[in-house]
Amino acid sequence: QVQLVESGGGLVQAGGSLRLSCAASGRSFSSNSMGWFRQAPGKEREFVAAISWSSGSTRYADSVKGRFTISRDNAKTTVYLQMISLKPEDTAVYYCAAGRYSTFSWAYDYWGQGTQVTVSS
Repeated sequence: QVQLVESGGGLVQAGGSLRLSCAASGRSFSSNSMGWFRQAPGKEREFVAAISWSSGSTRYADSVKGRFTISRDNAKTTVYLQMISLKPEDTAVYYCAAGRYSTFSWAYDYWGQGTQVTVSS
């Protein structure tokens, strides 16, 4: 079992920045890649970013390229999502997930509880 705990969400003005963290623990965690997804009210959950745990390769949704950066710490126990130049349309609950390196939510087996990000205009 893998446990994921997100933190770092909050309220920020448009153009501002936030850094989300996802602390991971549990058995066999090191074999999982990590992803960030988000879900806005009334919308489906969508892919944001992913990082391969083995190679460090990353992928991003087109809507966040150049503004968001996914990274991990050297111990590979925490994954981060640095968000800059935030827009009101980035407002959503952000979820951390562990599983296969993919842009599809079904590839991830474990999910955190989510952290709210609200961007005011």
